[in-house]
Parts: sequence; structure tokens; C-alpha cells
Amino acid sequence: QVQLVESGGGSVQAGGSLRLSCKSSGYTDSSYCMGWFRQAPGKEREGVAVIDSDGETTYADSVKGRFTISRDNANNTLYLQMNSLKPEDTAMYYCAAEEPGVGVTLNSVDFGYWGQGTQVTVSS
Repeated sequence: QVQLVESGGGSVQAGGSLRLSCKSSGYTDSSYCMGWFRQAPGKEREGVAVIDSDGETTYADSVKGRFTISRDNANNTLYLQMNSLKPEDTAMYYCAAEEPGVGVTLNSVDFGYWGQGTQVTVSS
């Protein structure tokens, strides 16, 4: 059983920063591909950033240069450093994991394990 628990969300003004964390437990290990996705009210879930076991990353165009995904395999923790936040970044942010082989895809349907989410609200 894979468990993912997000933390670090909150409310911040535009231009501010937040760091999200995702602690994994169960059958995940450093070989799993991990990612961050988000869903705003009335919108579909979208990929934000993904990192594979080799450290290869991919980002949504809307967050390139502002967000950084990283992982601490020793502590089974995934991070998302979010800088220069904008009101349009407001959403529920989800951590996701998938077994090796999926690649650095931002497609949510490729990920089978999900956390409960953490809310990020950016005010103007």
C-alpha cells in the first residue's frame, strides 16, 4: 500500500514563496517517478512538475523558471519549491507516484498513487 501525504500549503500574497512536501511510505522507493499536479475549482487536474529516479525533470510551461521539483530519496520526500507565486497558481496541489517506466510525463492518468492534496491560495 502506497501512502502519500502532502504538507506546506497555505495562503500567500502574489510574489511570495511556498515549499510543498510529500512524504511517501509503503512500497514506494527511489525508483518511482514522482510528480506534483494541481486542480483549481472548475478546471481539470494539470501536471505541474515531475521527476524520475535519475533526477530528470519536466515542468508545465506556466511554472518554468518559478517552480523547482526535487526529491530526497533517503527520507522518501518529494518537494516543490514555488517562487514568484501568482493568483493563477491558486489550486489544490497533489503529490503523485508511479512505478518505474512511466517516464517524466505530466499526464495525470499515468500516475496511480495520489495524496489527499494541500491547498495553495495566492492573493493579488
